[in-house]
Amino acid sequence: MKATAEFDVVVIGAGSGNALVGGGFPGQSVALIDEGVPFGGTCLNKGCIPSKMLAHVGAVAHLIGQAPRLGLRQAPPEVDWPAVQRRVWQRIDPIAAAGQASRAEAEGIELIRGHARFVDPHLVSVDLLDGGQRQVSGRSFVIATGSRPVIPDLAGLDHPAVAARIHTSDDVMRLDRLPRSLAVMGGGVVACEFADLFANLGVDVTVVQRSSRLLRRADREVSQLLTDDFASRMRLRLNQTLTEVQPAADGLDLYAVDADGIEYHYDAEALLLAVGRRPNSDDLGLERAGVVVRDNGQVQVDSHLRTSVPHIWALGDVDSPELLKHVANREARVVRHNLEHPKDLVELDARPIPWTLFSSPQVAGCGATEQALEQAGRSYRVGRQDFRDVAYGWAMAETSPYFAKVLADPDSGQILGAHIIGPEAALLLQPLVQAMTFGLDAGAMARDQYWPHPGLQEVVENALLKLDLTGPNPAGRRASGRGLARRWGKARG
Repeated sequence: MKATAEFDVVVIGAGSGNALVGGGFPGQSVALIDEGVPFGGTCLNKGCIPSKMLAHVGAVAHLIGQAPRLGLRQAPPEVDWPAVQRRVWQRIDPIAAAGQASRAEAEGIELIRGHARFVDPHLVSVDLLDGGQRQVSGRSFVIATGSRPVIPDLAGLDHPAVAARIHTSDDVMRLDRLPRSLAVMGGGVVACEFADLFANLGVDVTVVQRSSRLLRRADREVSQLLTDDFASRMRLRLNQTLTEVQPAADGLDLYAVDADGIEYHYDAEALLLAVGRRPNSDDLGLERAGVVVRDNGQVQVDSHLRTSVPHIWALGDVDSPELLKHVANREARVVRHNLEHPKDLVELDARPIPWTLFSSPQVAGCGATEQALEQAGRSYRVGRQDFRDVAYGWAMAETSPYFAKVLADPDSGQILGAHIIGPEAALLLQPLVQAMTFGLDAGAMARDQYWPHPGLQEVVENALLKLDLTGPNPAGRRASGRGLARRWGKARG
């Protein structure tokens, strides 16, 4: 074992932890410890980026299937899966390799490839990927080890003939070939995104979900519409729990049970387990460092993202209930500031956090749902607009009842929540996120700016206009043309 190396900052995990150390810490020595293969964390290699590159392929295939409603005749596309794979991984894998090389060569940063475990609050032991061990001590530590897919307690998973047909989001995107049929266990964002992708590419998909709707934490109206939409394109087995999987001649036999104890049998060539993720906190020796971990595996942090041990910080999936890359990135900025300015700590504020589902249709949301507002006894108003009833919806020949919904306080006009299901939902949500973040009321947002006509964003504009607000400026604070000219003139110097 090499002698103990001493550093000012030790970061464990190279997803958003890699972004944290970008440029190093001037005047300080930094160790970046990571065991991930490929290098660079879940988002780059097993999550956000490759899944969206694949989801776009599925969306295009879905759109081609809708061509007849535009008066176009197009045969269903033939999927060249190896070509699809090459487009994704010939882009992603070189980035991961280059990122590792860059960190290995960076001045002021030592990259250590291996698995770290705390020995005490200032010391970790690292099992190196190429064999051997070394010890690393630090004045400050950052835990950024991310999360991994949950493997449910399912009878038969340990059968040798079953294991090769069981997948998670970690490996399902690298399948050598498309399966003839796929069962998906779960109904959240990951399950829905992959079920939609493979169905769009011609795979026979069955989704087994224990609740009565997909995406059940979303706004209930959005959740129900997505469930109905998916039911038209794949088999949904709702209110059922998968209990057992066994090998079959050409795939898997799957067994499920409902709340009444009625048993069901399905078959599929492969099974995707997508029932959630758990923090990678259980094999870090955190108890030896004195770091408190919650029952669900999340590292406990304060508003500054400091753990129960003042010199140990945490960020990303390992501490956050929001398993979102944009949340992890913001936490990385907070931790970096606090490491650089220990006497001027900043907090992770409670600004609205958007989420998205890149399926066909897209889904995006931010803030409170109707059911949450009702449960809290909060007064609110609803503004709702269907895509098919705006001009660009006509241009798209949209017939499905997709919509944008805005929830607002009736007196102040402040936007409490926004939920969109339909084309380009992720893009259309962002102006509403901006309004929620900076306190722009719904009336002003609707009327104090130009909305390009006949753009798809009129779905959002009309939803805002349909809010029945009772506050002092329900129509917004429209400025006169002269006032706008004066303000623009001043801005231009």
